[in-house]
Amino acid sequence: MTEKTDSKKTVSGNNTNAEKCKSAGRGKATRTESLRARRKRACEIVERLKAEYPDTHCTLAYDEAWKLLVSVRLAAQCTDARVDQITPVLYEHFPTIEAIAEAPEDDIEAIVRPCGLGRSKARDIKACMTMLRDEYGCRVPDTMEALLKLPGVGRKSANLVLGDIYGKHAIVTDTHCIRLANRMGLVDDERDPHKVEKKLWEIIPPEESNDFCHRMVDHGRAVCTARTAKPNCDACCIADICPKRV
Repeated sequence: MTEKTDSKKTVSGNNTNAEKCKSAGRGKATRTESLRARRKRACEIVERLKAEYPDTHCTLAYDEAWKLLVSVRLAAQCTDARVDQITPVLYEHFPTIEAIAEAPEDDIEAIVRPCGLGRSKARDIKACMTMLRDEYGCRVPDTMEALLKLPGVGRKSANLVLGDIYGKHAIVTDTHCIRLANRMGLVDDERDPHKVEKKLWEIIPPEESNDFCHRMVDHGRAVCTARTAKPNCDACCIADICPKRV
């Protein structure tokens, strides 16, 4: 499958999905909400977030698939903005998969240290690029099974690659997605990323999954923030169908 290297994706409407969502229930969720009702409400949330953030995309800057892997590893316990400041410096010194694979780990660490956890991140990045070079011909694999074999790559990173690079259905359960899914009542008091992913697969239309997660990040940063005691419901496009579980 051909890699897509443009992280800025234009989102097209889905008429079929929009028609299915017209009948979505508008009442607030309860702990006993049926799966059918939750699916309808989730569908309505998808459509409203799509209208609010039509041009959503991954907030990490990259122009090649392997660079997304590097950025996602650096983003652990670090802001995307800081990662985007560091990666150009890394690529100035080591511009290819082969260059990073051959680079001394200490040299990589010296560059990525501002992202935190410099030693472990440098080790994982070097090991990941080495495996891409030696086992995958410098190509990023396109299956969950293969991606999870790469050092430093978990389900969240793998889903991001599958969705953004290969256009596959994927749910990326980052901190924003987990927090908002609980606030919106799409999951019930669940913080484990894999369990949240499984629950969201039950209610989110597959064709909307990847962009839905990007829009959860957009919404979590713009409106439903973590730093405020309560979400900014007055400015929220889904306030009337959200249970507001803070």
